[in-house]
Amino acid sequence: MPKHGLIEFDAVLAIARRGSFRAAALELGLSTTALSNAIAKLEGQLGVRLFNRTTRSVSLTDAGRNFVEQVGPAVSTLHEAMGAARSQQETPSGTLRINAFATGAREILGPLLLKFLRRYPRVHIDLVTEGRIVDIVAEGFDLGLRAANLVPTDMIAIQVTPARSIAVVASPAYFKIHGKPRTPADLLHHSCLRIRLPNGALHRWHFEKDGQPVQIDVTGPITLDEASLSRIAVLDHVGIGYFMESDVRDDIRAGRLVRVLDDWTQPLAPLCLYYPTRRNPSAAFKALIDMARQSVG
Repeated sequence: MPKHGLIEFDAVLAIARRGSFRAAALELGLSTTALSNAIAKLEGQLGVRLFNRTTRSVSLTDAGRNFVEQVGPAVSTLHEAMGAARSQQETPSGTLRINAFATGAREILGPLLLKFLRRYPRVHIDLVTEGRIVDIVAEGFDLGLRAANLVPTDMIAIQVTPARSIAVVASPAYFKIHGKPRTPADLLHHSCLRIRLPNGALHRWHFEKDGQPVQIDVTGPITLDEASLSRIAVLDHVGIGYFMESDVRDDIRAGRLVRVLDDWTQPLAPLCLYYPTRRNPSAAFKALIDMARQSVG
């Protein structure tokens, strides 16, 4: 039997992990046609089907499950050996995949990631933002970005931002007409921008003062699920918004937005890049980690 390239084994493992040819192709940087051809070739050489395929779903056959269980550890070992060889290179190169949430990604994009790319132009960063917290190892990411208190305990974490805070803001024109809230309860008499979470639930605005937590289920004319959209709305005088301070910092400094209820917003955990223990990290990975460690003085 002819020897197989690693791409065929990677293809099987990616499809098994993702449950979709399309998602696996995106992960591997292949076309779905190329991925399907690789699987068909391997199945032909093995003489068995590895996947049950319909127009709606993909699942492993019994032979496929046995194949994945036996091949998975071996492929991992081979990739580690290849990674060890690549780590000998002096110039960082290749792709680093990072999973983050949108607000956090905006906080580190300029001061860390773009700075890193300018220094190491042979590196490509694949930054994926999503609201859900994922298993970065199972999903094929090199690193994750989350608040320090959300990093799994078995991961190595590097702080990359100072402590963060919430900012409750509206335009000067809005406050001129409606006045400013003095306590969180006052928000119930104001037009507020509602926030929809990634799981579909509506977010209650959280406050705390003197150890007393308060949650307010605000009301208003619009519900949004992205901070950049909420920013457009508050700048257009629609009402009061609830933001990570970093998303509206420049608007506050420029006077386009006015911050209220400062004494009710407590510091939040800083952001951390995190990753599992690695025996043979690539030169690009080590370079990013080194820069991240220097990002917060």
